[in-house]
Amino acid sequence: MRGNPRHERILERLRRDGRVDVGELAGELDTSEVTIRRDLDSLAEQGTLRRVRGGAVSLLMRGEELPFALREVESAAAKDRIAAVVGGLVRDGEAVVVDSGTSGLAVARALAGRRLTVMPLALPSATVLAASSSVNLLLPGGTTRFGEGSMVGPITEAALAALRFDTFVLTCCGLSPDDGVTAHDLQDAAVKRAAKRSSRRTVLVAESAKFSRTALATVCGMEDVDVLVTDAEAPSEALERFRQAGVEVRVA
Repeated sequence: MRGNPRHERILERLRRDGRVDVGELAGELDTSEVTIRRDLDSLAEQGTLRRVRGGAVSLLMRGEELPFALREVESAAAKDRIAAVVGGLVRDGEAVVVDSGTSGLAVARALAGRRLTVMPLALPSATVLAASSSVNLLLPGGTTRFGEGSMVGPITEAALAALRFDTFVLTCCGLSPDDGVTAHDLQDAAVKRAAKRSSRRTVLVAESAKFSRTALATVCGMEDVDVLVTDAEAPSEALERFRQAGVEVRVA
């Protein structure tokens, strides 16, 4: 399902409107109603929507994040391009923290095979990096969030506080010049802040869709980011405000 453009559009409509109509989606996506019904049935099996007569409604509460497997669908190609740019920003020999989430997993894939010390903050990324003979893999410990595999809690925060890293690759659930970097989960936000405090440089990765969202917990302001890596669809006005705040902006 990763990279299915129809699923991406359907999920974005559900985020925006809370409900989708089969006929409208078929016209918008230039495909048959049979195909849309099949797409909705597939997404319903993942638990993010409920099928109703003529369409589907979202099962997510306001501000709730999509399941990990479904987020891998969203902007998958953009995440891979962003991850490749991040790989170019990291020098061999660095100590790097890689944040959780699907963007963090894309970065882990880009860094696997490099000569680096890496602490991933999620089990999916740890699995990718563990297969590399050149990566010195550090694991922080802590509690894992069900369905996410991200590591949170005081043990994780204490492990980060005891170390110093060259680069922190920060991911987010929402991003804007006014609200800064935000996350849905409070414990996840606390771990992000701990990783930032222990790192000399913060590289924020955010595909363009994140600029239209704001999550519950504040991680940091835009002025606390050193480098922002995004894609070509990111709003130009927002990017200019980041530049004015002294942030280096890279477009993948």
